[in-house]
Amino acid sequence: MLGTQLGGFPYMASLPVNRYVYAHAFLGQRYDPTMPICLIGTVVLDAVLAITAPDPTAQILFAVAGFLAATTPVIAVVKNAPVNRWMRTLDPDDLPADFKDPRPEWGAWNSRRSWITLLALAVNCTALGFLL
Repeated sequence: MLGTQLGGFPYMASLPVNRYVYAHAFLGQRYDPTMPICLIGTVVLDAVLAITAPDPTAQILFAVAGFLAATTPVIAVVKNAPVNRWMRTLDPDDLPADFKDPRPEWGAWNSRRSWITLLALAVNCTALGFLL
């Protein structure tokens, strides 16, 4: 997610529309299968730690981090992945006449989920501090 914020999306935002469609389709087919696995793995591990951590404060923090991490795949499924799938169906050299550039909305939702993911990481790190 951070990689998308630091390089992927700024690059795509700078491209002309037809090159953007090509780049989005290319990147989307690589991120879509991987990111959900990482995020769901984080949610599962946070749930396990929320139950098994020996410190009650750590348990609460792991639960909060798990909740935060769980929101990011929801945003991805509802807001980002549909655009990613749509981009893969378009011909960049023959865009439909009614094509609406999804970058502003897609980028905003991607930014939100990236910040939420970073917050989940920070909460997880804080929780680990209670176990040391």
